[in-house]
Amino acid sequence: MYWIDIVASYLFVLKYVAITVAIIISISSLDDLVIDVVYWARRLVRSLTVYRKHPHMLYSALFSVPEKPLAIMVPAWQETGVIGKMAELAAITLDYENYHIFVGTYPNDPETQLDVDKVCAVFPNVHKVVCARPGPTSKADCLNNILDAILQFEIQASLEFSGFILHDSEDVVSPLELRLFNYLLPKNDLIQIPVYPFERSWQNFTCMHYLDEFAELHGKDVVVREALAGQVPSAGVGTCFSRKAVLALLEDGDGIAFDAQSLTEDYDIGFRLKEKGLKEIFVRFPVILDDSEAARKKLLTGQSIRDSNVICVREYFPDTLATAIRQKSRWITGIVFQGYKTHRWTPNPILNYFLWRDRKGAITNFISFIATIILFQLVLLWLYQNLWPDAYHFLSIFESSEWLMGFLWLNFFLMMNRIAQRIFFVSSYYGLLEGLLSVPRLFWGNYINFMANWKAVKQVIEHSDVRRIAWDKTTHDFPTIGLENAERKKLGQILIDREIITQKQLDLVLLHKQSGMRIGSALVHEGILNTEELADALAIQAGVSSESIDPYSINEDLIQSIRPSIALHYAILPIRFEDSCLVVASESALDPISLAAISRKVHHQILYVIVPKGQVTIGLRKWYARNKSVDPRKVLDDALTEGKIKPKQVDAIWNFYVSRQVLLAEILVSLGHINEAALRALLLQHSVTNLYLGDFLVDKNIITQETLEKALALQQKIQPDINQLISSGIPMARTH
Repeated sequence: MYWIDIVASYLFVLKYVAITVAIIISISSLDDLVIDVVYWARRLVRSLTVYRKHPHMLYSALFSVPEKPLAIMVPAWQETGVIGKMAELAAITLDYENYHIFVGTYPNDPETQLDVDKVCAVFPNVHKVVCARPGPTSKADCLNNILDAILQFEIQASLEFSGFILHDSEDVVSPLELRLFNYLLPKNDLIQIPVYPFERSWQNFTCMHYLDEFAELHGKDVVVREALAGQVPSAGVGTCFSRKAVLALLEDGDGIAFDAQSLTEDYDIGFRLKEKGLKEIFVRFPVILDDSEAARKKLLTGQSIRDSNVICVREYFPDTLATAIRQKSRWITGIVFQGYKTHRWTPNPILNYFLWRDRKGAITNFISFIATIILFQLVLLWLYQNLWPDAYHFLSIFESSEWLMGFLWLNFFLMMNRIAQRIFFVSSYYGLLEGLLSVPRLFWGNYINFMANWKAVKQVIEHSDVRRIAWDKTTHDFPTIGLENAERKKLGQILIDREIITQKQLDLVLLHKQSGMRIGSALVHEGILNTEELADALAIQAGVSSESIDPYSINEDLIQSIRPSIALHYAILPIRFEDSCLVVASESALDPISLAAISRKVHHQILYVIVPKGQVTIGLRKWYARNKSVDPRKVLDDALTEGKIKPKQVDAIWNFYVSRQVLLAEILVSLGHINEAALRALLLQHSVTNLYLGDFLVDKNIITQETLEKALALQQKIQPDINQLISSGIPMARTH
């Protein structure tokens, strides 16, 4: 029968294909074995030397360094509904305040822009950037626009960011990530932390194979790469650049930091910074809050308490075959094809070795898939010959090929090592069950990598120039946190809607209001609005309740529950406990980042209410001011005792006096001397000094001494003197 001859001929050809594949796999597997040997040898040596002399650093050491300003860069193309969740989750979880998020949007993506606008209204540290060109451009081009906006913001806000961090809008960050970057800056110029994908259902091999690859890559391979070559490829997320690094990139690119034609700008930058001699590190820093035996018993089988608690980035990866292939083809195109064109071989043999490892995937992704196909065919042939009745028996392709069998045995042992390594590193973070499931996922991963390789090769052939391939962004999911951001109405519109003021009154005050006052203060000072009405409107705007307090009647034990530096920094007064929550009073809305920070600092869950203007200011001066001035309330009481005023005048004079109090920070912001978005960073720096705010700002060259004196003079002019009120009575409100 002719088909028997065809099968025999096919098996003859298959034999030599198998020989070629076996040789290539042996070379690649021995290459991987080198990394394994170096990793385990290094780990053994360090455990016998370094960690016997020096204990592991505790996470508490991260708090020893004052917070430096950090900028987070987030490219966003068609990310409606995601940015708000990211900002909210960051505010809730990040144990850090001195950061700003800059979101890059596109002029032809109004939905994302609208979403970011809503977020900016709630989170003062989130800033929208609109790219110059319609999207989608490359991610690098979007980052260039973001970086340009950051540098402009620095000039406007009179501050300099110490670190520039790459994140995607769907990233979930560790609570102490920014603390870690802050601790390591500016000694290090590129800091990369691990990426660990979120788990999905175990049946979804497409999504779950990312777990296996990242667990081994960021558990072992990049660790060895940093140790041997001192070069770390950025993962595109969880990467922090020092200011020195960013300035070097801008100088290198003639004002453009990121290569706009690169599909893997993160990989590209790692080599550019290495060429400039800047320091790159990969950091696996565990945060172990509870190291008790009970805590260890809660770990999954095979899970390491140190490895499973590292500061890392977590996100969902593509869960469909098409999206996974699209994403990986972009990586392959950028790293292998664009990378080879941009970064040729270097004089450094160790760096060349890792360049080879980066690029060998263009070959091994095909070979691994072919090997799987050969194995599948041989298994089918064996099943046919042993289970089919009267089956034909063909000569084995391994017959009379002892050296081929030697290669196969070598590959078998190397494959067993690969499987053991994969199981170990996956188990260390995700537990033994996921480690064992990583074995069948190897084969599915081979198929995805093969198809991605094929797609990448096709794109390169079609475009002829690999640098012309566009950014093919992959859509990700964001974890549900059960909270939504609402758009914040403007104060003037709330007052008009409630028929408290008219549009004409608002327009007149906006046109003629006293310099140095916000619109709410101006309306009160003009007598158009009373402080209770203003507090009610601000409470509606913030979505909280309002009430009036007597700051002089607060219990001293309650006052001591908040340190002076915290109360003065956030302009809050503690007023009571409700169950386990501490309720504080504020004259304006407290953003989610401040609320989370206050909660961490006072070790209580925080609720807040809006109180009428001046009540918190007066309370801060009475209870928390560094140098107490003459107590205005005592002056008023003494005037009553001395008969200078009548009892019915006391409350009116006091309420008028309190409602006209203005903080120096409000005046400086209103006059335009300080950017309101930068005020948070300045107050954080000021909170650890013993200087008055004005003196601190002059010392930091934020304002001049002349500007400070003018602002203080304006504050004195705006705020009535209690003695003058006692002598002359309450001035009549102006009418319009």
